[in-house]
Amino acid sequence: MAARSTASVSISFGLVSIPVKVYSATESSKSISFNLLHKTCGSRLRQQYFCIKENVPVERDEMVKGYEFSKDQYVMFDPGELKALEEVGTHAVEITEFVPADAIDPVYYDKAYYLTPDKGGAKPYALLVEALRRSERTALGRWAARGKQYIVQLRPVEDGLVMQQLLYAEEVRKLKDLDVPKTDVKETEIKLALQLIEQGAAEDFHPEAYKDDVKARIEEAVQKKVEGQEIAISEEPAEHGGKVIDLMEALRASLARKSPAPATGAAATAAAGAAPAAAPAPAAAKPERKPAKKAQREAAERPRRVSSK
Repeated sequence: MAARSTASVSISFGLVSIPVKVYSATESSKSISFNLLHKTCGSRLRQQYFCIKENVPVERDEMVKGYEFSKDQYVMFDPGELKALEEVGTHAVEITEFVPADAIDPVYYDKAYYLTPDKGGAKPYALLVEALRRSERTALGRWAARGKQYIVQLRPVEDGLVMQQLLYAEEVRKLKDLDVPKTDVKETEIKLALQLIEQGAAEDFHPEAYKDDVKARIEEAVQKKVEGQEIAISEEPAEHGGKVIDLMEALRASLARKSPAPATGAAATAAAGAAPAAAPAPAAAKPERKPAKKAQREAAERPRRVSSK
């Protein structure tokens, strides 16, 4: 089955906008999952919520979400209030800075996505990939989707770009907060360990060499069950394009701008929206000659005009 994109976004690279399609890099459908069945008849079970105080089932239209700020004490939010707090999707990845490829600890890595050029984006896409590869840097930016805001890393791979979703600092536990005892090791022990590493050293990672033995055993057991006709049939209940700009011109204009410190949140969005207005005028443009009297009159009025803004 052909892969399907999950979104279409644009990457802001200076004044260059690169339209891309987003594809999930992992396939959850490849994992094995089980459903809960009623042991006596084999029918699927449906989850039901109960009120622990009144001991009665509660329908979804009677549910609200609550945050426990103290033991057994909650503040409640209705769906409208939570919706108002969500981040508005911008369909854009705004690059804020470029860092060395090894500057990010892999412990911050979350979900990964493949990016492919969308219509009209092949050339600037290839340019960004090659520029990142030669600079040995990766791009950091922000992406808003599904009501949330994410930190993302754009890194070049052999055939294109990977957008790596990153965890926030507060989502990562620090190893120094754990009890790791400091222990001295002998030099002879280190030498033996280095020899052991050298014996098993490899230059490349080949993921296809590693197989999920547990998954294989489960698949084999499932097939035996199917062939043995131990099948329970569960009946389902009745259910009531953007503006194209010159690539070289945009790159020159991007370099000509002053490079401000990376902005975050709403400031980053506002700065990105105002960026095109900051592009300098072409160097070849010459000022229009004005009569001497008119030029003197305008020079005298200029301080008053500036102070009125």
